[in-house]
Amino acid sequence: MLLHHTFIRTAKTHAGKLAIVDRTTGTRLSYGRALVGSLILARKLERLDEGFIGIMLPTSAGCALSVLGALMSGRTPVMINYSTGAADNCRYAQQKCAFSTIITSRKLLPKLDCPELPGMVFIEDLMAGVSTLDKLGALLRSKLPTEVLLTRVHRGAEDDPAVVLFTSGSERDPKAVMLSHRNIAANLRGISEAIALSADDIFLANLPLFHVFGLTTNLWLPIYHGMTMVTYANPLDFKTICTIIREEQVTFVVGTPMFMWGYLRKSEPGDFASCRIVLTGADKTPDSLRREFLEQHDLVLLEGYGCTETSPVISFNQPEANRPGSVGRPLPNVEVRLEDHETGRPCAVGEVGKILVKGESVMQGYYDDFAATSLAMRDGWYDTGDMGYQDAEGYLWHVGRLRRFIKVAGEMVSLIRVENVLEQCLPNDVSCCIVEVPDGIRGARIVAAVTRQLDEAAVVKAMSAELPNIALPKQFVVLEELPVMGSGKIDFRRTTELVRAAVRPG
Repeated sequence: MLLHHTFIRTAKTHAGKLAIVDRTTGTRLSYGRALVGSLILARKLERLDEGFIGIMLPTSAGCALSVLGALMSGRTPVMINYSTGAADNCRYAQQKCAFSTIITSRKLLPKLDCPELPGMVFIEDLMAGVSTLDKLGALLRSKLPTEVLLTRVHRGAEDDPAVVLFTSGSERDPKAVMLSHRNIAANLRGISEAIALSADDIFLANLPLFHVFGLTTNLWLPIYHGMTMVTYANPLDFKTICTIIREEQVTFVVGTPMFMWGYLRKSEPGDFASCRIVLTGADKTPDSLRREFLEQHDLVLLEGYGCTETSPVISFNQPEANRPGSVGRPLPNVEVRLEDHETGRPCAVGEVGKILVKGESVMQGYYDDFAATSLAMRDGWYDTGDMGYQDAEGYLWHVGRLRRFIKVAGEMVSLIRVENVLEQCLPNDVSCCIVEVPDGIRGARIVAAVTRQLDEAAVVKAMSAELPNIALPKQFVVLEELPVMGSGKIDFRRTTELVRAAVRPG
């Protein structure tokens, strides 16, 4: 299926139903009005360059309609991360994917400290140029029978690229991931087979759409089912988001653990009373977060796992099939294989190995990067670069990135494992990240970045009950806060740079 055709079918079926509640601007759009708006934008975008078109807009009705309009006009959206270094990210995307036009907002640029760059087209100008004739034409087209209307917008094929997204760059320079209509549609089908969803659900859509977690779950999943999506541009405005959840009677919330901690600390009793599903992903979920959410809101946090390259969902826990600490069972249409990272042999049940994934939701490849694609893909299997194991019931347990396994005095140590133990020994208001620092004698040292001063000796003593001496932090570095990416994940690369600059020479 083509994603923009799916939207048209949904909009025609649910024309009078509320599609988007934009809590940033106060806009409330029915599916019928959203269809008219996207048709208007499609005509405007047809006058711009063909091929790729950049979109740098916060999560909003305007961003959703821009993505839909781009696809309807035959353009492929390239979603640009504006959370850090917006200007550099624009230039990087333009150069990497060889395009010029970027749809953005005049109001957004000052907030990002981003200058106006060549190729920028402002959505305010596009909308100001909408005439009465434009509106009437789009309205008339929206009334056409569904099958006729589908012939009036771009058709294309399921394997055409539907979006280009950039990897987080938390450990290295971002890669341009091409996801096709088939990729994302397969992920939507797999999610929908694994968990009960309906048009009656109200979805909190506050994750950035430049991140695949936000794009698939906050935009396409609600459209696929005809849900109402409640958008809000600032995912860090935790108190307001809790109010929005309560006032709009949201039933489905997804986010990173960092966002969930923010909601927990700013929420009041009853804020999450309407929620039936709260799902975390993109980073590990601490046991303490699960425990406190259950105590404060009587809600079980469900944890999932995915990658940009897999559209993104690979696995997640379900209300009736939840194993806390795991990342759930793979989607029905996703295959997972565990193999020894040195020999490539299949891993036995419970044995840690590299996580490989196969299925229709796996990307087409990295744009203009044959070498990186060849390294990541093998006989249809995508190498996630993550380590984990499956238990006897098929639950997948993620134990960290392969790059976050290090050798200390010749022994392999999982930095994620060290973090998990450290988190259990810290107050709930303290965040942490474990970093490797080169050491001339032992090869590497383990250093803990924490967000306030601690009784380090007491913490290390508590950790020693579960970890060998070589895995214990040899130094603590206090950072006012851990660097976070726009997706809500800890910026591991930046954290490492800050810690290595602060530690004593080894």
